[in-house]
Amino acid sequence: MTQSARPGWNFVGRQREMASLRAAVDAAATGDGQLVMLAGEPGIGKTRTAQELTAYAETSGAQVWWGSCLEQQGAPPYWPWVQSLRTHIQQTDSESLIVQMGPGAADISAIIPELRHKLPDLEPAPTLEPEQARFRLFDSISQFFGNLAGSRPLMFVLDDLQWADQPSLLLLEFMASQLPGKNILILGTYRDIEISREHPLSRTLAQLARSGSYHRESLGGLESEYVGQLINDISGDEPSPGLVQAIFGHTDGNPFFMTEIIRLLTESRLAGVPSGQPGLEELEVPPSVLEVIGQRLNRLSPECESILTTAAVIGREFDFGLLGSLSEEASESQLLASIDEGLDASLIQEVPGHGDVYQFSHALVQQTLRERLSNSRRVRLHLRIGEALETLYGDQTKEHAAELAYHFTEAAPVAGSDKPARYTILAGEKSLETYAYEEALGHFQKGLTVKGVELEASSPAPDPEAAALLYGLGRAQAATLMRHRLNVAYATMHRAFDFYAGTDDVANAVQVAGYPLYTFPGNRVAKESVARALQLAPPDSPEAGRLLSRHVLVMGLEEGDYTRAMEAYENALAIAQRTADLTLEIRTLTNSSMVDFWHLHWEETVAKTQRVIELTQGHADPLSQLSANFWAGVALLHHGDPEAAQKRASDMFSTARDIRDRYWLATVHWLREMTSIYKGDWNSARELNDQGLLISQSDNRLLGTRMLMEHELGNEDEGREFLERLLESLGLVTPGPKYEQGSAALMIPIIARITGNMDQLHLAETAAAAVLSEESATPFIAQRARLGMGLIAVLRGDAERATQQYAELGPAAGICSLISGDRVLGLVAQTMGDLDKASAHFEDAATLLIKAGYKPELAWTYHDHAGSLLDRNAPGDRARAMDLLEESTSLASELSMRPLMARLAVVRETADSLPTQSTAYPGGLTQREVEVIRLVAAGRTDREIAEELVIGVRTVSTHVGNILNKTGAANRAEAASYAVRHDLS
Repeated sequence: MTQSARPGWNFVGRQREMASLRAAVDAAATGDGQLVMLAGEPGIGKTRTAQELTAYAETSGAQVWWGSCLEQQGAPPYWPWVQSLRTHIQQTDSESLIVQMGPGAADISAIIPELRHKLPDLEPAPTLEPEQARFRLFDSISQFFGNLAGSRPLMFVLDDLQWADQPSLLLLEFMASQLPGKNILILGTYRDIEISREHPLSRTLAQLARSGSYHRESLGGLESEYVGQLINDISGDEPSPGLVQAIFGHTDGNPFFMTEIIRLLTESRLAGVPSGQPGLEELEVPPSVLEVIGQRLNRLSPECESILTTAAVIGREFDFGLLGSLSEEASESQLLASIDEGLDASLIQEVPGHGDVYQFSHALVQQTLRERLSNSRRVRLHLRIGEALETLYGDQTKEHAAELAYHFTEAAPVAGSDKPARYTILAGEKSLETYAYEEALGHFQKGLTVKGVELEASSPAPDPEAAALLYGLGRAQAATLMRHRLNVAYATMHRAFDFYAGTDDVANAVQVAGYPLYTFPGNRVAKESVARALQLAPPDSPEAGRLLSRHVLVMGLEEGDYTRAMEAYENALAIAQRTADLTLEIRTLTNSSMVDFWHLHWEETVAKTQRVIELTQGHADPLSQLSANFWAGVALLHHGDPEAAQKRASDMFSTARDIRDRYWLATVHWLREMTSIYKGDWNSARELNDQGLLISQSDNRLLGTRMLMEHELGNEDEGREFLERLLESLGLVTPGPKYEQGSAALMIPIIARITGNMDQLHLAETAAAAVLSEESATPFIAQRARLGMGLIAVLRGDAERATQQYAELGPAAGICSLISGDRVLGLVAQTMGDLDKASAHFEDAATLLIKAGYKPELAWTYHDHAGSLLDRNAPGDRARAMDLLEESTSLASELSMRPLMARLAVVRETADSLPTQSTAYPGGLTQREVEVIRLVAAGRTDREIAEELVIGVRTVSTHVGNILNKTGAANRAEAASYAVRHDLS
C-alpha cells in the first residue's frame, strides 16, 4: 500500500527537513501520535520527500498506507482514505477484520461496500441524524486505525490535499483529535500557493493547528550545491559552474523544474546539435516549468501525444483498456508503443500492483496536456469517456456514479442534460449514503445547474428529475447547514413537494413531507407540506399514520398548538395500534412526549417516555430510547427529582456510547452536568462540561451552563468568555420564539443578578420580546422569557413592570429551571412592595430546594428571603433573617460561591443596623432554631438534621448550642422535653 518512488530527480539535499520528519516517525512509534503537513509549490518535492520518509518508516518497522487526492472531479468521497482501506480489506482474512474493526465494521462498510462481501453477517448500523451518523463513521475508522497501530506503528500519507474532498478533510480533522496516545503518524502534502482563505483546506489547517501533535514543514528550493549532482545523475555529464548557476537561477532550486529542464536540454543534445552550435551549457533555458513540459511534449510522436492527451482527460490515473477503447484509430501495438514512449520520457509511470493502470508522473504533465485541447475537443472527449465507462461498468454504474456524473456534466454542451441529471442524482444519493454530505450538495447543485433550474428560486420543480435533485439537495442542506438555517433546506424540499403534489405523485409527496428534518420550537416551515400531504394520503393508512406522527411535532413545536398536536397524536397512535406498527407507535409516543415537555405537561412526558422504554426493550430503536430518557430526565430535574434524572442520564450514557452518537453523547454529558450544577458539585460539573465540549465544542447548552457555573464561582473572565460565545451564537439565530432566544432572555438576567453588571440586559429584553410577541411560542420558552423579564424588573427596581410580570408568572411556581420559579416570584413580589407574598414565595422555593438538594439555588433563596424580611422588619423578621443569612453563608462558603458571599456581607451589615425585636417563639427561639429543635426531639443526629434542612453540620451544631442556651437545657434530651412542653415538636 506504499507509493513506490517515482522515476525523476534523485533525492538530494533536505537533510534538515528529513531530520525533523524522522523524529516525527520515531515519536509516533513510541505512542506520541503525530500529524505533519508538508507544504510547498508544485514540483518542490513534497511527494518525493514523503516517499523517502515512508522508506525510513518501513525500515523502522512501521506499516505505511498511501492515499492520493485527484485534481479532477469524479472520485468517490473519502478517496485518499478509501484507497488503502480497500486494499487492506482485500488482503486481510475475515477473522482478522472482525478483530481489527470491531463493532465499527458496519459503519465502515458504508464507504467500502466490498467489506460486506468479506463479512456478510454484518448487522446494519442504526439510523441516526446526519451529523451523528458521520461522527460514528469517523469514530469507527479511528478505532480501526488505533487497533492496527496497536501491534505495529502506522504511517498514513495523504498526498495533494489541496484537491481533497471536504468529507476527507473533516475525517482528517477528526483523526487529528484522536492521535494522542496512538502509534500513528499522518503525513499530508499540499500546494500552499493554491490555498486561499476560501479554500476548504484553509479551515482544516486552522483546526489542525490547534492540536498539540501538529507540525508543519515548508519545503523551499534546493540549495545550489545540489544542482550539479542532479544534472550529473540525469544527463551523465559533469556540468560547468555556468550551467549550474543558469539552471539554479531560472528555477530557484525547484527540483521538478530542474529535472524537466535537464531532460529537455539532454534530449536536445541527443537529438543532434549541428556543427558550430553551442554545447549543453549554452542552450536556452525556457522561463517556466509548463513551457518546459510543453517543449518536451513537442518531442513526442503525434500518435503518443494524442493518446496521452486522451489519457489526461480521463484523469491522473488511466486504464489501458479504457484508453484503447477511446483510441479506435490506433492498433494495440501502436497503443503499446505510445505507452512505452511516454514511459521512456518519464511522462507517465506504471501504478504498482494495478495491472494495466498508469498515471502521469506529475500533475503538471496532465495539466499541460489538458490545456492544449480546444474546448470543443475536450467536451467531446468527456462524452466519449462517459459512454465508454457506461459500457465498462454495466449494471455497476451507481457505484461509479460520481465519475460518470463528472464526465457527462463536462460534456453537457453536446450531451444534453439527461445523463448529467441522471448521474448527479445517483452520485448525490451515494454521497448521502456514505455521509459525504458536502459532496452530495455539489452533485445535486450541478445537476440542477445543468438543467437550468435556479437554485434559490421558490417555484416548483419543472419535471421529475428536477424534483429528485431538489429533494436530494434539501437533504444535503439539512445535513450541512447549521440548525438556525434549516429553513433553507425546508424551502428546497418544498419545491420538490410542490411538484409531486401538483402531479398527484402521492408516494413521493408523502415521502418528502414526512422526511424527518429536525423540528424545533419557533421554526415554522413544515406546516403546509405536512398538512397537504395528509390530504393526499389515504385516511387511516400507514402513510397517514407516519404523517400524523410528524404532525404532532409540527403543531406542538412549530405552531405551539397543543390541542391539535394531541389530536394528531391520538390519531397516529390509533393507526399504529390498529396496524400493529410498533415503530410508528414508538415514534408517535416519542414525538408526543417532546411536545408535552415544551408545553409543561411534564407528568405526561414522564409517563409516555416510560411507555417508550418498555416498548423498545424488544425492539432495536436506540434513538427513541435516548430521546425518552432525555426528556424525562430534564422534566424530572426541573421538578426537583435529581436522583431520578440522574438514573435517566445513566441509562442514556450506555446507549449513546454503544452507537457512538456525538449529539447524544454531548446531551447526556449536559444532563449529568446540569444535575451536578443544581446540587453544587462544581468539580463533577466542570469535568462533565469539558467532556461534552470536547465532543461538541459549539453546543449552546454546554456553553450556557458553563457560563453560569463560572459566574457562580466568581471566575468572571472565564464566565465572560462563555457569555460572549453564547451571544455570538445567538446572533446567528433569526429572532422568534426559539429556545436560544428564551435561554438568552433568562440567562443574561441571572448572570446580572450574580455580578451586578446590567450592561447587557437590553439583549435579554430583545430576546424576550422576540419570544413573547409570537402566539406560537411554546409555554416552556415563554416561561423562560417571562422569568427573565421578571428578573429585569427586579434588577431595575421597576415596581410597575414587576406587577405586570407577577400576573404572568404563576405557572412558574413549583419548578426549578436554572432558577427557582418561586424565588423569582418572591423577588418580583418584593419589588412590587408586597413583602408578605414575597416571604411566602421564598418559603415555597426553600421547601422544593431542600427536598431536591439544590444547594446553590437554596443559598441564593436564603439570601433573597433574608433581604425581604429585613425590608419588612416585622417582629421576628430580623432574627429569622439572621438565621437565613447564617445558613446562606454556610452553603456559599461550602460551595465557594464568592459573588454570593460578597453580597451576604452587605446584607448582614443591613441586618446589624436594625434594632433587635422579640420573636414569637418561646425562649427567644428563631424560626430555624424551632425547626432544629423539632428534629432534635425526633431523635435526629446533627448530620441527619443537616441533610434534611440542607445546611452545614457546623451550622446545625451552632443552632443546637443556641437552643441549649436559650432553653436552659443541659443536653439534647432536655431540649427535646422543652420542645414537647411548649408544643414545638
